[in-house]
Amino acid sequence: MKIMEVELCQPLPAVSFDGKYQRLWVLVRLHSEPIGTCTVDLRSRELSPEHFGKILWRELGDDIADRFTAAGLPMPGGLSDGALSVNPESWPFLQARSRALEAPPDISIVICTYNRPDQLQACLQQLRRQQYSAFEVIVVDNCPKTDVVRQHVAALGDPRYRYVVEPRVGLSRARNRGVSAAAGDVVAFLDDDEEPDVFWLAALASGFARGSDVGCVTGPILPACLDTEAQVLFQELGGHVKDRRFKPAVFCRSGPQSPLYPRPPFGAGGNMAFRRDTLLRIGRFDTALGAGTPALGAEDTLALTLVMLAGQKIAYEPAAFVRHHDYRSLTGLARQLRGYTVSLTAYYVALVCRRPWVLVTLVRLLPDAIRFLRAARSPANSPLLSLVPELSSARTRGLLAGPAAYLRGRVRNVSSTAQQAWSSRGRPGQPGQDQGP
Repeated sequence: MKIMEVELCQPLPAVSFDGKYQRLWVLVRLHSEPIGTCTVDLRSRELSPEHFGKILWRELGDDIADRFTAAGLPMPGGLSDGALSVNPESWPFLQARSRALEAPPDISIVICTYNRPDQLQACLQQLRRQQYSAFEVIVVDNCPKTDVVRQHVAALGDPRYRYVVEPRVGLSRARNRGVSAAAGDVVAFLDDDEEPDVFWLAALASGFARGSDVGCVTGPILPACLDTEAQVLFQELGGHVKDRRFKPAVFCRSGPQSPLYPRPPFGAGGNMAFRRDTLLRIGRFDTALGAGTPALGAEDTLALTLVMLAGQKIAYEPAAFVRHHDYRSLTGLARQLRGYTVSLTAYYVALVCRRPWVLVTLVRLLPDAIRFLRAARSPANSPLLSLVPELSSARTRGLLAGPAAYLRGRVRNVSSTAQQAWSSRGRPGQPGQDQGP
């Protein structure tokens, strides 16, 4: 599928089959605000702007009408007559963005990278297009084997971009190293294979402007390309967005759903930002979770849950979106899905270890979890998985492996800490050896 953006305040284009892409995956925006996405079939036909507009209105007309209703404006009759006429000065979304930018928070962007300098370079170049002024970028090179990442950062010639090293492998360790180096009031996390929208930071600031009790802001992770069967299948299984649509939402301990819900929809690590003091209050990221550990992930899910359990809110801001380069092969997709399921059950074990009192609530939620896993709408029961049996089996094996994986990670942490202490003090009977920071 070819990825395309359209802005409804500008004339719609004509679209046609180019001999390669049989379908369009369209992100629709209104005064730069993302409204929704839809898929358009292009096989053996050409769509005029009028016909294209009718398809978009059929798919997203209700979402567009909701924005006009919220603005107190009469609803348009459709998209077949050209661009929508809207005064930007009276548009609520743009007004809210302007208010948030009157006193923008200083944001430290932490990008953790592990031997992927080419993808990182594209990410860094995209950040230079941000429509935001008060930010710095901290590139955390995790267990580097070469000096290429340092060279990429130095080549930018921008003092806002800083390079630090985390010698111990693991995403959580790298994230924590970035937090230690951050100077901003807000710490935002971005993956090295992502491309943030130009208004990403502005939208994060809008999320925090909702109130001082907002401790975290998350946003959608959209596909950067859909060139292979695996990438398309991942999106059809829900992608990173799942059933979270392009409507702002606020989550807290009291609702609209339990922070411990079996499939937390609050956000993902590739696109999340925390107030720095909130992140420090919850103890940063669990180093027995995340990429580079037996648990494979879920350090982000645990942090988000702990924010709500600490009495803070999470604001989901659809305009704060990034584009992610997903796995191109089915083998990579199977590995990704297994990682999700291993980390899901590992997350619950980690949560109980940190907050034992939640076990009572988890037992009460167990019937809901079972019903969800058995429901036809559950991704675990998607008929798409039957097309690639190894995907389904990877998910099942992962759920069973998660608890032990987390406990192995904790044991490794204890062993690593003991080994570091031994090395820094020297062997018994010998003087201690200073190993540096």
